[in-house]
Amino acid sequence: MDALGGPGASIIVGLENVFPPIPSEVILPLAGFSAAQGTFTLAGAIFWTTLGSVLGAILAYALGFWLGADRVRAIFGRVPLMKVEDFDKAEGWFHRHGAASVFFGRMVPVVRSLISIPAGVARMNFLLFLALTLAGSLIWNSIFVVGGYLLGGQWHRIEAVAGWFSNAVVAAIVVVVVAFLVRRWLQERAQASVESDGRAEE
Repeated sequence: MDALGGPGASIIVGLENVFPPIPSEVILPLAGFSAAQGTFTLAGAIFWTTLGSVLGAILAYALGFWLGADRVRAIFGRVPLMKVEDFDKAEGWFHRHGAASVFFGRMVPVVRSLISIPAGVARMNFLLFLALTLAGSLIWNSIFVVGGYLLGGQWHRIEAVAGWFSNAVVAAIVVVVVAFLVRRWLQERAQASVESDGRAEE
């Protein structure tokens, strides 16, 4: 980041989207710290890191789109520090939560780096994918970049908060899914009651 400025931050964050072992919980606060030291502005740090996130996500989407699930699994089985189970986890997220997983998945470790691949495999609408990726990345990046900026030389302390925040996001998703299922069940029950009343009148 010191050598390349904003583009350097963009490159590092972009790599995190295609190589999960690179932890954004460390990179993003460090970008904020660099901004506090005058390497670039705070707005610039958020812009460049988000640009890197989006470009990395597009690359991962393209890999999924062109290679398909089976070839992606084969690649994951050969690359050091990457596991097939990581891809399966992200793919499971996508199948369970659909388009919303692209947005919320940007805030969950491992899933954040890989969710773009199953989106590509499923050939999700690209403009929708792009919009959700941009929104989720902007929120996640801003939190950690601003945190690193405010903490200055103590930027590393924010990493301890990352696990709690990610768990909070997962809990929120669970609540939304349960609410959706309960609502759907109530709707189906009401529909069945209406149909039953209709048959009784006949």
